[in-house]
Amino acid sequence: MTTDPLQVFGSWIAEVGNEWPEDARDWAFREFVDTVAVMVPGAVEPVADKLFASVEPWGHGPCTVFGKQQRLAAPWAALVNGTIAHALDFDDNFDPPKAHPTTVLFPAIMALAEQDGHSGAECIDAYIVGLQILGRIGQGLNPTHRNRGWHATATVGVIGATAACARLMKLDAESCARALSIATSMSSGFMSQFGTEMKPVHAGLAAKGGIMAATMAKNGITAGRTLDGRTGMNRLMVGPDYEELRDTITHVEHGQNLRYELNSVGEPLLITEHKFRVKRFPTCGAIHRAMDGILELTAEHGFTAADVAAVDLHMPRVHFNNVFYTDPQSPLEAKFSAEYAVGCVLARGDCTLSDFTEEAVWGEDVRSLFPIIHRHPVDKLEGEFPTEVHVTLKDGRKLTSIHPWPKGSKAAPFSWEEYWSKFEACCNGVLEGEDRAALREVLERFPSLPDAGELMRYASFSASGPA
Repeated sequence: MTTDPLQVFGSWIAEVGNEWPEDARDWAFREFVDTVAVMVPGAVEPVADKLFASVEPWGHGPCTVFGKQQRLAAPWAALVNGTIAHALDFDDNFDPPKAHPTTVLFPAIMALAEQDGHSGAECIDAYIVGLQILGRIGQGLNPTHRNRGWHATATVGVIGATAACARLMKLDAESCARALSIATSMSSGFMSQFGTEMKPVHAGLAAKGGIMAATMAKNGITAGRTLDGRTGMNRLMVGPDYEELRDTITHVEHGQNLRYELNSVGEPLLITEHKFRVKRFPTCGAIHRAMDGILELTAEHGFTAADVAAVDLHMPRVHFNNVFYTDPQSPLEAKFSAEYAVGCVLARGDCTLSDFTEEAVWGEDVRSLFPIIHRHPVDKLEGEFPTEVHVTLKDGRKLTSIHPWPKGSKAAPFSWEEYWSKFEACCNGVLEGEDRAALREVLERFPSLPDAGELMRYASFSASGPA
C-alpha cells in the first residue's frame, strides 16, 4: 500500500461510496442552514461590496453572489460568497483542523452546483468528503500549525474545498491527488489579519482556490507528488522542529497528532465524531466559553455589571492569542477582543450582531468594564484546561463558572429549533417578508432538490441594509 498522502487521499476522494449515515447527512444539512443564515447579514457588510467591485470586471458567469443581481464566473462567485459567509465571524468551527469549514466548502460547492447542475444530495456528499479531507490534513499539521499563527481556514480550507470540488466533478483518483497538490500552492493565510477585512477574504480565497485547483487537475496540469518529505506541507507549515514535535507529542486533542492518517482515511467519519462548534455569538469562538460563563453566573446570582469589582479569565494561552485586542478600535477588532466580548454580555446581557456597529463598540457601558477584566493565560491546550471565569462582586462574594465546552458544540449542540431561530435573527433588518419566507422554504428542501442551484436563485435578493 502506498504511503504517499496525496495518493491515499486522492483515491479515497474518488472511490469512497456515498452511503453515508443519516446523521452525517443531517449534520451537513444543519451547517448549510447555519451558513446561509450568516450569509444574509454578511451580504450587506462593507467588505462584500468592496470585494464584488474588485472582481466583477474580471468575468461574469452563471453563479449567484449573495445580495447581488449580477452573476459571476464560478471562482469569483465562490471568492465573494466565502468572504460573505465569514464576514461576521458568526459561522461554524470544526475541531480537527481548527478551522471554519463551511464558509469555505459551501460557497465552492454551490458555485459548481450552479455552473454544472448538481443536486442537493450531490452537494451534501461533496461536503462530507471535503470536510473529511480538510480534517485529516488539519490533524497532520496541528496543533502547532494553528498555534504558530497560520489561519487554518485559509491554509487547510483550500485543501478541503479542492477535495469537495474534485468529488463533485467526479475526477479519478490520480486527478484528485493532483488537485490536492495544486491546492498546496494556494495555501496561505496568517492570523495577523484577524480584526481586518482580509480575515474573511481568506475564506473566499480558499473557496476560489478549491474550484481552480480541481479544474486545473481536470484539465491535466501537473503538480508535485507528495505532501510529505523535506519540502512537504507538514514540515514547511509547522516548522523545522516538525519531526521532534511529532515524535514527542503526549496529549492529543481532536486527533491532532501531526501525522497524516493514511490507514483509515474515512474512519471515524469526522463529521459525526466531532460535529461542530456552531456560534451562539458573532465573535471569535475562543472567547465563547467565557461568555457562556458570565451569562450563567448572572442568571444564577442575579447581579449586574454595576455590582462587579473584577472579572478574572483563566483560559488557555492559545485562546487569548486569538482574542488579542485589549482596546478594540473598530467593530472588526471587537470581534477578536476578550474584553469587549465579556464586557458586552456583562453590560448588555447578550452579544448580538447589533453590538458590532461603530456606535455600539464605542459604548461606555462596555468600555468602562475593560479595566476590571483581567487575563490569566494558562499554558495548556483547551482540552486540558477548561475556561474558568472568576467574578468578584463589590459586596465581597466570589463566584466561579467553569466551562470545558461552549454552547453550540458537540457537548451542547443546537437543536433544529435553535438553528432556525438563528436564521430568523440573522435575516432581521436585511431580508423580510416574502423574500425571507421563500429563501427559508427552499433551504428547508435543500437535501431533496434536483437542482441545488435553485437555492442560490433566492440568494440574489436586494438587501435592505445592515442588520
